[in-house]
Amino acid sequence: MTSWMTRALGVAMISMTGFAALTAAATAQESTNRVATMTDWSVFADKNPTECWGVSSPKETVNTKDGKPVSVRRGDILLFVTFRPGVNGETSFSGGYPFAPGSTVKLDVDGTAFDLFSDGEWAWPGTSEDDAAILAALKKGTTAVLTGRSGKGTQTKDSFSLRGFTAALDEAAKQCK
Repeated sequence: MTSWMTRALGVAMISMTGFAALTAAATAQESTNRVATMTDWSVFADKNPTECWGVSSPKETVNTKDGKPVSVRRGDILLFVTFRPGVNGETSFSGGYPFAPGSTVKLDVDGTAFDLFSDGEWAWPGTSEDDAAILAALKKGTTAVLTGRSGKGTQTKDSFSLRGFTAALDEAAKQCK
């Protein structure tokens, strides 16, 4: 499962609670079909299967261990919102390393906090209601900060700009109609 999760930028992961859906994300992950760029967010669309997503990389990344800054090697660090027929926006996060087993990733949008469940290098909300609340916060926000812990005990803090988020979200949804 994790071998395909570390490929290059422009990848997509569909946040979901079922393992079977992860295989569908592998196809979307390899897309290079960028259809728009909205400030700090890019929009990609695939037609077979139909999946569209907005994605951004962090503006700042801080890695610490025992409270001290450390240099670590990480894969792609990406925040996604994905659409496909019947699904109106799912949030997911690729931390670029395997999260500590059983840990959660904290998403903070301008002071409003959410917990994301993790599995391997990915994290996502637990329910569609959580997704809806996160999307509402992201639309209103200016910065999203994701804080996670690796299996090796490194604390990571990734800050994403939300400039262009709403336009990217609207374009991704339009592409998947």
